[in-house]
Amino acid sequence: MHAYVYKSQRKADTYLYLVARDDFACLPEPLRAQLGPLQFVLEVALTPERKLARVDPAVVRANLGAQRFHVQFPPTMADPMTEDWGTDG
Repeated sequence: MHAYVYKSQRKADTYLYLVARDDFACLPEPLRAQLGPLQFVLEVALTPERKLARVDPAVVRANLGAQRFHVQFPPTMADPMTEDWGTDG
């Protein structure tokens, strides 16, 4: 399965994967508005062996199969007040 990856120009570290290049019609309008302008960055083959940096490729393939798109949001930061940092404080 091939995917076409776009970077949101409005939301930092947010990426959109599409089944077909420039097929933005599959996106719900509220999501499209939230992402803002999109910049094409990559065409990628999502084989079972493929590893992705921040997302499980099986989840991406499942979302592409079910809804023709997948959104990769930025990673959440750990709250330093609630995380166990291994100190004896």
